Order: sequence, then structure tokens, then C-alpha cells
Amino acid sequence: MKSLTRYLKFRVPERMDFINITSQVEEALEESRVQEGLCLVNAMHITASVFINDDEPGLHHDYKRWLEELAPFDPSPERYHHNRTGEDNADAHHKRQIMGREVVVAITKGRLDFGPWEQIFYGEFDGRRDKRVLVKMIGE
Repeated sequence: MKSLTRYLKFRVPERMDFINITSQVEEALEESRVQEGLCLVNAMHITASVFINDDEPGLHHDYKRWLEELAPFDPSPERYHHNRTGEDNADAHHKRQIMGREVVVAITKGRLDFGPWEQIFYGEFDGRRDKRVLVKMIGE
């Protein structure tokens, strides 16, 4: 049994953005030498996400607009009770809940076993802070 744990670090200047982290995950897989197994990638923060989708700028624009419609940024305590704690990021918690915390990808013959167009993304919904993503490979 082989395994590898790696942490990717991010500090995104925008409040909301998506970063393609597929190549960083593939580098970790290569280092692990796992040929058959599983790769877990998860955001270590409650205002960030990891998800799989197409790396198409129009889609990313649509996601941002859609998420902002569902949970608009509003730092006031009137819209979100969470902001009554002194925080201003209640919307980011909602956006993360929608986009998900983690992905698991099969490893087959030493490669991430994706469908067509699939890529792994880090989604940031409350930029300006240091954040981490856990990448864990396990298998043979």
C-alpha cells in the first residue's frame, strides 16, 4: 500500500474565483507512484470548495453569477444572522455548501481517471485569507 499527503496553499485576492488545480494534483499523483487507487482532494476551509467540471471561462462566469444570485454578498447583519457574530462571510458558507467540500477521483494505471473535459478546481468564496487544500493518494 502506497500513500501520499500533500497540502496546496492558496491566497486568492478576489473574493470569489476558481483555480484549476488539476496539474498540481497530477504532480502529487506522480510523486506518490500509486498506480491503482483513490485520490481525495478537499478544501480545508468552510468558505472554499473543491469540485470537478469543465475548464471553460463562460461556465465559470455563469457559476459566479448563479452563486451570487443564490447567496449574494452582503456584509450587513440584516440579511444573514451569521454576520451578527462579527463576520461578513455568510454568503461564502452558502456558496461552499452548494459547490461541495471535496472530490474523490479513481486512479487507474497511474493516472487520474477522468471523463471527457473533467478538471479539478479550487473554488474560493471568501478571498483575502490563507487557505489549504488536502490532496491524499492511497493505493497500490
